[in-house]
Amino acid sequence: MSDPTRPGETGDPGEINRTGVNPTGLAMGEADTLERPDGHADGDTDWARAGGPGPAGKPRSLWQDAWQDLRRNPVFLLSALLILFLVVISLWPGTIATRSPLQCDLGRSLDGPASGHWFGFDSQGCDVYTRVVYGARASVTVGVCATAGAAVAGTVLGGLAGFFGGWWDGLLSRITDIFFGIPILLGGLVLLSVLPSSTIWTVIGFIVLLGWPQVARIARGAVITAKQADYVMAARALGAGNTRLMVRHVLPNAIAPVIVVATIALGTYIALEATLSYLGVGLKPPTVSWGIDISAAAGYIRNAPHMLLYPAGALSLTVLAFIMLGDAVRDALDPKLR
Repeated sequence: MSDPTRPGETGDPGEINRTGVNPTGLAMGEADTLERPDGHADGDTDWARAGGPGPAGKPRSLWQDAWQDLRRNPVFLLSALLILFLVVISLWPGTIATRSPLQCDLGRSLDGPASGHWFGFDSQGCDVYTRVVYGARASVTVGVCATAGAAVAGTVLGGLAGFFGGWWDGLLSRITDIFFGIPILLGGLVLLSVLPSSTIWTVIGFIVLLGWPQVARIARGAVITAKQADYVMAARALGAGNTRLMVRHVLPNAIAPVIVVATIALGTYIALEATLSYLGVGLKPPTVSWGIDISAAAGYIRNAPHMLLYPAGALSLTVLAFIMLGDAVRDALDPKLR
């Protein structure tokens, strides 16, 4: 009867038998490193933070890897903080602006910055600081809602075209080509000028109408690539239906390019709303908008440059923040840039 404590009979790869030879053919130090990849010892988690498996030894997904990269990206952190600030003042502008944007005093028309009025007054005697704060609401609302609408419409139409192909794909491609042939600014001038009134929702609807083709084309290409993957073919061979394939396998792996395009387009749509309002076919008073204020300040740029400086600066910072956010998200979600 063998002694269970004798070396060579315990099955431990680190033990040495009577002849002095390791039965696995590995040195003791080499056997220990099998428990962790890349030679990391037990308890060393640096390899996990470098893109290896996550908690409990599970491999990290694309979204987890992207979040880890974004958390260490100063561009993302700076743009996210600025966007968060804009969202807060859009929802609750009264937290940092105690006056009404429509409360004006003609006696102080074109006055420069003064105590309690940091940005001065416009031609109507309205406080420029208050109007800049309240103007964020219209710009952010148009940008977020228009981007969400264009992203949903484009993803649904482009995803269905790429997944099913055939006549549906051909029809959508021809419709998309027609919309691509319409310059979005020229289309806005024509469509919005014939409407009796332009509200925030009118401008949002116009942007969605002309903005979905770009998202649809991106979504179509991403879905065509994803549906040819081995895991999708395996799921289809196991009996998965089209709905399950699209929702569970194709869409989650094709949505990343859409998110990147939508994030960058959000800043573009904010600038588009300001441009249309500046030209007089977008938002109109009494709605408070940066584009309206920039248009009103154009004739006083020499005598009162502060009227133009602050709303234009707020618009530029907002557009820049969303473009920077989109670039950071693109770098994080594109494996080729890792």
